[in-house]
Amino acid sequence: MTALDYLQFVLAPQVVNGLALGVAVVLVALGLTIIFGLLDVINMSHGEFYAVGAYAGLALGAAHINFWFLLVLVPVLMLPLGMLTERLLIRPVFHSRDRHVTTLLVTFGLALIAEDLLKLAFGPNTQRPATPIPGASELFGIILPNYRLFLIGIGAAIVAAVAFVVYRTRLGAMVRAAAYDRHMAASLGVPVSLVYSGTFAFGVALAGLAGVLLAPVYSVFPTMGRDFILLAFTVVIVGGMGSIWGAVVAGLLLTQVQALASLVISPVWTDPIVFGTMVAFLVFRPQGLFGKLGHA
Repeated sequence: MTALDYLQFVLAPQVVNGLALGVAVVLVALGLTIIFGLLDVINMSHGEFYAVGAYAGLALGAAHINFWFLLVLVPVLMLPLGMLTERLLIRPVFHSRDRHVTTLLVTFGLALIAEDLLKLAFGPNTQRPATPIPGASELFGIILPNYRLFLIGIGAAIVAAVAFVVYRTRLGAMVRAAAYDRHMAASLGVPVSLVYSGTFAFGVALAGLAGVLLAPVYSVFPTMGRDFILLAFTVVIVGGMGSIWGAVVAGLLLTQVQALASLVISPVWTDPIVFGTMVAFLVFRPQGLFGKLGHA
């Protein structure tokens, strides 16, 4: 095999697969970093909200609801679930002395309960919905699945839309003001409690949307949240807790490292390299690449 053949038929497809995985991880990490950026809460149940969105899409799809409508319907259905979680579980312990530990334990407990409920409701078996965009296309001599190309495009659009709302709208200014100084924001008339619950619900809705989008690629099973949440937390830490652009850059970089290390070295080394990178950042640059949402 010539160097050109290796580049075209081995390396380039691996890079594209890494990009598709990167977009998938960014979609999951986006809601996670927004919740942390505003509430300063590490939401250990975020992966289960991702799984709930995937199962909701699967169940509604079985009822013959169009996939494209599901991309709107499932996030809308996740909003009240997110608001209830914030009001009933997060808010009562938000002002406790050890808030970070308490909220971490509360959301971890919620994750365990949600996982068991999914097993009871849907069974332990893996399910996979039909790919909404079948077939493949040739791009620069590389054959790529159409749905993965769609994922890359819609993932970029979602990130751009979220960034626009957060950084370029009045609503985003209220969110960032509440994140920076909730007492000052309240004195200026910002409904801080409503902003907090709404932002948590928005993060949960993003997780649900990611579940619907990624189900045709990565399948649906009760413990699916665990697989993505570890990598998503790594992305949030490396990118900078609370930073949207940090999550994007870290997600794309780490998944490329993962894809290329799997190809060049060995698949066995991908997790040690990625999680070793996270540990290095925690030791030498704990603020990550870009800092927090309110200061990004």
